[in-house]
Amino acid sequence: MFKKWKEKWKVSWLQFVLIICTFACGGSLCGFVGRKLLSFTSLEKGLIYFIVYIITMSILWPFCVLLISIPLGQFTFFRNYLQRMANRMTRKVNTTRRIAIFASGAGSNAAKIIEHLQKNQHIQVSLIVCNKPEAGVLNIAKANNIETLLIEKEIFFRGDAYVNTLKAKHIDFIVLAGFLWKVPAALIQAYPNKIINIHPALLPKYGGKGMYGNFVHEAVVASGDIESGITIHYVNENFDEGKHIFQVSCAVSKDDTPDMVAAKIHQLEHQHFPKVIEEVVLATE
Repeated sequence: MFKKWKEKWKVSWLQFVLIICTFACGGSLCGFVGRKLLSFTSLEKGLIYFIVYIITMSILWPFCVLLISIPLGQFTFFRNYLQRMANRMTRKVNTTRRIAIFASGAGSNAAKIIEHLQKNQHIQVSLIVCNKPEAGVLNIAKANNIETLLIEKEIFFRGDAYVNTLKAKHIDFIVLAGFLWKVPAALIQAYPNKIINIHPALLPKYGGKGMYGNFVHEAVVASGDIESGITIHYVNENFDEGKHIFQVSCAVSKDDTPDMVAAKIHQLEHQHFPKVIEEVVLATE
């Protein structure tokens, strides 16, 4: 349990111990101050007393924890921690996360994602972003009454990467579903750990520049591999090198053609990608 917290907070073991001490000391200080304040009232212990006590503790706790965090050197961590808590509380008022799907082709994955997320009131596919005016995904967007954005290479790679446009449309998360352009650093920096991609192979095998679609399946068949699969991962500045989120495999027989492997991969994509997107988006702060 402690190891999971340490990894989630991305801190050293020394800092982890100091954080736990801050929580403990801050809680104790909060309880002491709260009881002292209530001792100045005429309230007797009962239902009203405990309601006021809980409200008082809720108000005091952030201040007490921040106060204790200063001598323990953890003020920055707890300031950010409390900000994240405030953001979560704000999202309870308006919990809809708006996502943009970037796609370059027919959009079969986009269609499955849209269909799946229609059942979730907290996530909305708000925008389809495409770099090809003839792409089938634009028809899918039209059929589902979803706004589209047709992007140009010059602005994407040498302009603001459409960051201002996406922010103006209140996009919270980006999903790449068959999008063939490399994502520029400006967009990655604007959406840290909020851009995910699906790759039709078990990365790190068969990844990198030029490895997409049937090129991947042809390489798998040519190598004689007995399995392939999908990898869902965060996007960083390098092709297919972001942190893995999910992988699942399928068998490849010696008689399989690239098209047969592609059919198996598409089945895995349609089965798993929408569910993983839903889980990741809801878990993202």
